[in-house]
This record gives sequence, C-alpha cells and structure tokens, in this order.
Amino acid sequence: MLDGRWRATVERGLEPVGQGLYRAGITADGLTVIGLVFAIGTALLIADGHLLLGVFGVVLTGLPDVLDGSVARQSGRAGPRGAFFDSVCDRVADAALFIGVAWYLSETEDARYAVLAMAVLALSMLITYERARAESLGFQARGGLMERAERLVLLGVGLAFDILVPILWVMLALTALTAIQRFVKVWRQATPERPRRTRHHRGSGTEEPRAGSLAQWWAAHRPQTERAGRSGSASRRR
Repeated sequence: MLDGRWRATVERGLEPVGQGLYRAGITADGLTVIGLVFAIGTALLIADGHLLLGVFGVVLTGLPDVLDGSVARQSGRAGPRGAFFDSVCDRVADAALFIGVAWYLSETEDARYAVLAMAVLALSMLITYERARAESLGFQARGGLMERAERLVLLGVGLAFDILVPILWVMLALTALTAIQRFVKVWRQATPERPRRTRHHRGSGTEEPRAGSLAQWWAAHRPQTERAGRSGSASRRR
C-alpha cells in the first residue's frame, strides 16, 4: 500500500541524494548489498536483545532500497538484471530480520511465538511469489495492505515499544489478507469473460413463412379447435 502511494513521491524527494551517491561512485547494486549487510547486522542485534538498536538497523535496511532506483536512473543502467538482484536481496534481508525476531522470541518469550514470526515470514514470501508469478504470466498483482514497506514500519514499531508479539499477530492477519487479495485479483484477470447471452424475443425462433408456402404454414399451425370443427362438418356431409 505504501509502495504504491508514497514510494514514487519519496524517491523524487530523494533524487538529489541519489545524484550525490552516483557522483561519489556508489552503484545501485552496491546500495543493494549495503542494505543486505544492514539487514543481517540488524538481525543479529535483535537476536541478541538489542531492540532499540534494531530500530535504527531496520531504518538503515530500508533506506538503500529507496535510493538504489534513483542511483540506477542516474547511471543509465536501470534494467532487469538490477531489478532481479534487488528483489533477491530483499527476500534474503526479510528472511534474516524475521529469523532474528524468531530467535529473540524463542529466548525471551514462549518458544511457540518463534513460529509466529516464521509464519509472517512464510506469508510475506507467498505474496511476493504471487506478484512475481502473476507478472511472469502477464497479469498485475501489485498492492495490498501489507507489502514490504508496511512490514518494515510495523517491525520498527514493535522493536521500539517492545511489543513484538502483538505486532506479529497484526502482521500475520494483514499479510494473510494481502495474499488473499492478490490471489483474487489475479484469478479475476486470468478468468476468461463469458459471452453475454442475447435475449431472444418471443417468436424469434420461428421463421416467417414465405409467400408461396403460406397455405402449408397455416395448415400446420392453425388451432386444433378449428381443425376439429372442420373434420366434424366433413363427417356430417358424408
């Protein structure tokens, strides 16, 4: 949701920063690697119980993901290879963060809450796969209530106020809803439209009789009572 509504605006606002990074010799792929390194370091901090430091780590993890597109445009090398590399690194970064959360919860809370963190991770991978598979088939599957930006924001809130378990429940519900939204969206696009039924007016199924066969048509379609009357009169004449 935030990716669709605010990402383009934020990237335009950070365009001068992207220009400065490009002039400094930093590439878009380099920023992607930096974000991945921040994610792994943040995961280690969270697993060790340094939640406030983890908040800053989450911010630093998401910042390169906003800047790498600007740097790629400045360099003129924006293309499918960089987009693929960025997507793969984002998935690895998400996995690292939630594994760190699961590790922390297994040490400090009920061990079953670690499964909660892994369930959020699994559903987040599912919605990413839905979009990738849909786009490979020529359909559109963007949007939803819980995309990557929302996950990072809520994770930062949970770390800052030490309310990871309630936040994870919210993330689980919204991520599941997003998976359903994308499934229905792609299903509707992939379902062929049924041909509309044309309304037949009464009597349209019968052809109009030709002039030469009018007598035969009337003999076949005249009322039964008239036939009975004529047959009776004929018998009396006999």
